[in-house]
Amino acid sequence: MTDTRFSIIIPVLNESAGLAETLQMLQPLRTNGAQVLVVDGGSTDETLTIAEPLADSVLKSPASRSRQMNTGAMHACGDVLIFLHADTRLPAHCLEHIDTAIRDGARWGRFDVTITGQHWMLPVIAFMMNWRSRLTGIATGDQAIFMQRSFFNQLGGFSDQPLMEDIELSVRLRKVARPACLRPRAVTSGRRWETRGVWRTILLMWQLRWCYWRGDSPHHLAKRYR
Repeated sequence: MTDTRFSIIIPVLNESAGLAETLQMLQPLRTNGAQVLVVDGGSTDETLTIAEPLADSVLKSPASRSRQMNTGAMHACGDVLIFLHADTRLPAHCLEHIDTAIRDGARWGRFDVTITGQHWMLPVIAFMMNWRSRLTGIATGDQAIFMQRSFFNQLGGFSDQPLMEDIELSVRLRKVARPACLRPRAVTSGRRWETRGVWRTILLMWQLRWCYWRGDSPHHLAKRYR
């Protein structure tokens, strides 16, 4: 374990199906000093009951991933913040990898990702995500974005928007510093693609990103996404 203090921030909303597994896998990191913060956006299932014994703090926030992550950051004690989706598992020795990157001069970064599921396209999607992120310096929430807390505060945190908050922050971050693109793989669920249809979801996400880059409102795009 490193001397760096880490805070892992998990925004949740009705995540009872997989949250216990995610939090159980973080318990060794808690034992070694990492802080785990779960930020709930108004769950109506068993999410809070599952989270309370397995997190250092369970916070409440209006239902918006950006607001929830900002709330977690406000209560974090760590020198480094890790923003983790409820259906994503961090790679082995993740804190050591992050600590090495920070000590080598990185101010922020993300992991490569593997997407679990049955569809043959999911490994291709993961490959393209990793390649695109390394090329553009843009990270997505599935990749377990991390950064120095002082850097996060300096840039004002996540923008208060209902979609593309990870991309918006990445754009501001990369203007100051390129991300550390770590090759160990976080493992994230392919449920979004398989539930909605893989090809349909790919097309929708490309359309939404194109519209976002053209300047369309994230609030309008969020309605299309849902």
